[in-house]
Amino acid sequence: MTTWNVPGAGYYPGQQGFPYPPQNPGYPPPQEGYPLPYSAGNAPPPPGFVPPPGVPPYGHVPPPTGTPFGVTPQPGMYGSSYAEDPLQDDIKGFEFNDKTIRNGFIRKVYAILMVQLLITLSLIATFLYHKPTQRWAMQHREIFWICFAATIILIICMACCTSVRRKAPMNFIFLFLFTLAEGVLLAMAASTYKSEEVLMAVGITAAVCLALTIFAFQTKYDFTSCHTVLFIALVVLIIFGIIAMIWPSKIMQLVYASLGALIFSFYLIYDTQMIIGGKHKYSTSPEEYIFAALNLYLDVINIFVDILAIIGASRD
Repeated sequence: MTTWNVPGAGYYPGQQGFPYPPQNPGYPPPQEGYPLPYSAGNAPPPPGFVPPPGVPPYGHVPPPTGTPFGVTPQPGMYGSSYAEDPLQDDIKGFEFNDKTIRNGFIRKVYAILMVQLLITLSLIATFLYHKPTQRWAMQHREIFWICFAATIILIICMACCTSVRRKAPMNFIFLFLFTLAEGVLLAMAASTYKSEEVLMAVGITAAVCLALTIFAFQTKYDFTSCHTVLFIALVVLIIFGIIAMIWPSKIMQLVYASLGALIFSFYLIYDTQMIIGGKHKYSTSPEEYIFAALNLYLDVINIFVDILAIIGASRD
């Protein structure tokens, strides 16, 4: 009869050639205080085997030390409060960092947008109230088409080339050149209107954009899931604009400008919620702050142009 050394580390005294049972990976890991074949997890102990005092029952798996990521804390696991759970601290820290990054991204986007709008408004005011500049613009109409071509080229570069809009200072240079060209375009177009009409359009645009931005921040409806509908509406607007160019009339101009103001108002809400992120389905990456500011700028500019066209057509 073989005597097992139960309290030891799992060896056979005087039984060096005793054969091991076949390996069975289904049994628990080795346990101190059991015979070697059983402590190695090869087979259960013999029937009636009673572990010595201080040795846990066979098959007992000790609780893991620490809390790996992915384990849901249970009440009492770390004491009486979840506030002491390291996993909860990690999650709170991750959420805090993500929220901080998103808030910094929003501040950066709106700071860039404010600079763009200030540059545009200063150019409009110069062309509108400075008579020599206004006469120069009237005498050099080719500047309008040069700026128009520049805006098309610059916006294609920023929209299609990721490196252009993400790498500083190249992204700021391209955005500044686009804002300058777009500002000259708007200034030359606004110089054909009366000053009170332009001021009225600026005031209405500011009020509309502020109201829509507050609405986009507060509403529970997710406009980021409506990108397909907005794209179809934009295509219809472009086709309607081509028809309005072929058969121009005051009614067509009013309808086209009204539809444009409505569609780009929805685009302003859409782009604002893309910047906010969080609870919305889609969101803009924090690395795309130049592209996000460009989208908001184009929305505001299009709303301003359409409102100015409505005012001009109604007073014509």
